[in-house]
Amino acid sequence: MNLEEMSSFFNNRVNDYEEHMLKNVDGADKYYIKTAKLIPSGSELKLLDLGCGTGLELDEIFKNNPTIKVTGVDMAKDMLEKLRQKHSDKLDQINLINDNYFNYDMGEGIYDVALSVETLHHFTHKEKIDLYIKILKSLKETGFYIETDYVASNQEEEDYYFNENKRIRSELGITKGFYHYDTPCTADNQIQMLYNAGFKSVEKVWQHENTVILLAKKTKV
Repeated sequence: MNLEEMSSFFNNRVNDYEEHMLKNVDGADKYYIKTAKLIPSGSELKLLDLGCGTGLELDEIFKNNPTIKVTGVDMAKDMLEKLRQKHSDKLDQINLINDNYFNYDMGEGIYDVALSVETLHHFTHKEKIDLYIKILKSLKETGFYIETDYVASNQEEEDYYFNENKRIRSELGITKGFYHYDTPCTADNQIQMLYNAGFKSVEKVWQHENTVILLAKKTKV
């Protein structure tokens, strides 16, 4: 098996990405809509979208809140270009960053909502916790983070994916960098990682098969 560098993987699939997600990924006809409904309306609302891709979640979010201000971060420049083309009427509301979200400086106390949809199932526990700490700092005191992603059914399944990723990387001589291989974690582990990063309240608000939506609040309200 060969592993493809992450940005190349998504750039190479930009033309078919949306059709693939909406037609072939179980629950995609539901979870983009469910995710969007968790975000309140308001012209001054600021959203940080991590791994925004072509903006499938933003398609739904703009229906509910057409004036929301969005910062979108994605390492695949071709995906971002497609997002720009789709929402060319909203470019004054969208700040798109071509970078990986581990590197991007999110600032402190800026965003009302941070969001990731179907993007974090490629990374280790430590990578995720470090990212969650950055997300937490970027939120206003009343802010919250939404994570919509697919998860492993149990610990045995999670361990299998991580061990396979480690084995394949070793065989290919890959020691660093972002490469496309799915390593989903259990929902319980995801929740615990968010608590470990400092979120005060974490709730699983929706689940369909192996896809869950987690809502993590910066402070208890």
